[in-house]
Amino acid sequence: MMRRKPAAPSKVKTKAGAALVAPLTAPAVPKTPEPVDAATLREIFARLSAANPAPRSDLQYVNPYTLLVAVVLSAQATDKGVNLATRDLFAKADHPAAMLALGEEAVRQHIRTIGLFNTKAKNVIALSQILVERHGGEVPRRREELEVLPGVGRKTASVVLNVAFGEPTIAVDTHIFRVSNRIPLAPGPTTDKVQEGLEAIVPEPYRHNAHHWLILHGRYVCKARKPECWRCVIADLCRYPDKTPAPV
Repeated sequence: MMRRKPAAPSKVKTKAGAALVAPLTAPAVPKTPEPVDAATLREIFARLSAANPAPRSDLQYVNPYTLLVAVVLSAQATDKGVNLATRDLFAKADHPAAMLALGEEAVRQHIRTIGLFNTKAKNVIALSQILVERHGGEVPRRREELEVLPGVGRKTASVVLNVAFGEPTIAVDTHIFRVSNRIPLAPGPTTDKVQEGLEAIVPEPYRHNAHHWLILHGRYVCKARKPECWRCVIADLCRYPDKTPAPV
C-alpha cells in the first residue's frame, strides 16, 4: 500500500518573483471563558436561592443511615429508581442492625431493579456491619471514617456530611461538574478539583445549599445534551458560548 506524502507548504510569490514558503499555522482553538468574578458569583447564588429557598435532595430517606444507603445505591442509577427500590427496604430496615438481620439476599431482592445491585447489596451489608461493630450503629460525622466504608467515596461522604450533618461540603457529581465548567464557576479537569474550587469560592451564606442548587440546576435546566438556556434564571450571567435558543 502506497503512503501519501504530506502536503507541502504553499508558496507565496514576492514582488521580485522569489518563492517564499508560507508559515504553517495551527487551527484556531475556541477560547475558554474566564471564570465569573466574585460579584457575579454572588449574584448567581442569590438568584438560585431566590428561585428555590429551601432545596432538598431528590433521594428519600428517614435518618442519616438511610441517607447513606440511598446515596451508595444511587451510583450509576437515578434518584427516582433508588426511591422506588428503597421504599419497602427502609420500611423493614432503617438502621444497621435491622439491615444485617434482613440479610444480603433480601437486600438484593429489594434493589434488583437498580444497576450493579449485586455489588451494592454486598456493600450495604458490609458497611452496616462496620457501623454496628465500630460506631455503635451510628453514622460517623468524620470524612475519614465515612470514606473507608464499602461503597463510600468522596462524593458520597460529602453528601452525607452536607445533608445529614449540615456541613458546607459540595459533592460534585456529573451535573455539578458540568455546570461548574460551563458557567464557568470553578472549572477543573476532575470532580475533586471542581469540589476544591467551589468550596473555596462559594460565598458563606450559600455554602450549605450550594450542593443542592447546582445539582438541581444541572439536572433540570443546564442539561448535558441540550441546556434549556431560555428559561435559566442566570442565563445573562453565564459565559457559556453555545446557549440554546428558545424552541419555536
